[in-house]
Amino acid sequence: MKYDCLIVDDEKLLADSTREYLNLFEVNTAVVYDAQSCRDFFKQHSTQLILLDINLGNSSGFALCKELRTITQVPIIFISARTSDDDQVIALNIGGDDYIQKPYSLSVLSAKVKAVLKRYGKSQENAYRDEHLHVDFTTHQVYVENQLQHLTALEYRLLVYLMERANQPITKQELFEQVWKDKYTTDGTLNVHIRKLRQVIEKDPSHPKYIITKWGEGYQFSGAVL
Repeated sequence: MKYDCLIVDDEKLLADSTREYLNLFEVNTAVVYDAQSCRDFFKQHSTQLILLDINLGNSSGFALCKELRTITQVPIIFISARTSDDDQVIALNIGGDDYIQKPYSLSVLSAKVKAVLKRYGKSQENAYRDEHLHVDFTTHQVYVENQLQHLTALEYRLLVYLMERANQPITKQELFEQVWKDKYTTDGTLNVHIRKLRQVIEKDPSHPKYIITKWGEGYQFSGAVL
């Protein structure tokens, strides 16, 4: 079954009330209470977003996040009562997309969840596929020659943003503002991510066929329009 959101939290009362609230506002949400149940969930189901607690009984949400990043690139929002800057930095550096402190407002959390789903959701097509490249927009997984590739969440967002605007030159400034959400991101940072994407998806990264440099403009994904 496909869910909009999965909550992974060992505080059962809070997790259940959050699930009920999100379902009330038409965000189809599942909940599990430990790391193993999360692993089992992905054997039968998929989700567009994960709300992940750091403290999971005898397990760590940090360790689970690293594990999840080997099988999915769906956005992960950490939810935790831990307030140290170090925890937030670790969460974002290991693959988290956001960090929300407990206790949280259900209305604010719901708004954030809906914003993420709107940003990353695919309303028309569920996948892009050709003889070389396959991108599954439901699971946020990327395959090259049928082999699963591991992209960071930011690399995945960059790829999908270009794909959604296939055959259109996209300026660097637009990528800074819409993908990084930071108009002051540097050219060097963008160039590194473009190079890493090409190394993953191109047959010959030195002669790219998918992500084309448009001199004086920016970059363009060359392929079928999504």
